[in-house]
Amino acid sequence: MNPIVTVQDAVTAFADFMEPTNAELDAIEREMPVILADVELLDAHIVTLDRIPTELDNRRIRRARRRALAARVALLNRSARASLPGGAA
Repeated sequence: MNPIVTVQDAVTAFADFMEPTNAELDAIEREMPVILADVELLDAHIVTLDRIPTELDNRRIRRARRRALAARVALLNRSARASLPGGAA
């Protein structure tokens, strides 16, 4: 008799306990501006993979890099503000 392990794995792969928790979803929501800024930066780099970057490409990459850094700084500032006692900034 052969065990049916592969079918069991397929059935339990989408079980309720495998879903992200509310805390994980909240963390993703907080980090979404950083994720989107990183995607924009990657898109800017991908455009230049098969050719020499033009001045417009370089501007797009610089702008995307600044947005990604600004999103990270904003996330860190929100995290630091939330962790300070008494709400001091």
